[in-house]
Amino acid sequence: MASVPRWLLKTEPSSYSLADLERDRKTVWDGVRNALALSYLRRIRKGDLVLVYHTGEEKAVVGVARAESDPYPDPEGEDEKLLVVDVGFVRRLARPVPLAALRKEPALRDWALLRLPRLSVLPVGPDEWRVVERLAGERTKKA
Repeated sequence: MASVPRWLLKTEPSSYSLADLERDRKTVWDGVRNALALSYLRRIRKGDLVLVYHTGEEKAVVGVARAESDPYPDPEGEDEKLLVVDVGFVRRLARPVPLAALRKEPALRDWALLRLPRLSVLPVGPDEWRVVERLAGERTKKA
């Protein structure tokens, strides 16, 4: 059985946090402008799982969400190249996984999160997902 594609979306918690998503249950994920991040956003499909990463002071993977739509043109945007995706809350991680802990993991040394830290959307492979779950103190499942 093929694995479900998985992603990581970054957010500044002072603008919109995992707690906000948990409260709202669903939101429009917007604001992506970088060309490579947009190319990844274009590949997200309804049902894909997403790690939510807090930037700023926290710098940690904090929760899991699910794409509730395929990408579509930003209804607020004036540039037709800009896309958004609807994202729904799934769960908080058992404990946040700080960037410092991710950097210590040899299995993650080639992960885009560590190589291209300015990207706000990036893919997460099955092995990377399992490492994050392990670091969060969660039971790992086959990806």
